[in-house]
Amino acid sequence: MNNETTLVRMANQIATFFRSQPEDQAIAGTADHIHSYWNKVMRRDIYAYMDQGGAGLDPLALKALEQLRANEKN
Repeated sequence: MNNETTLVRMANQIATFFRSQPEDQAIAGTADHIHSYWNKVMRRDIYAYMDQGGAGLDPLALKALEQLRANEKN
């Protein structure tokens, strides 16, 4: 299993955990979890994967990652 596959699986598992909450809270919870527990290299790698199309990322995980990346740029 390559690094991208592992990161996609992990992001999707986090999104699945938060899915029962209202969408805005689920996005924020997923983004906060990734920010808190993933190191900068992991986040950099998943962002690069997203830039290549992000195949396999759960839509909730993708929204959370997009939000997180936007916040990290500020």
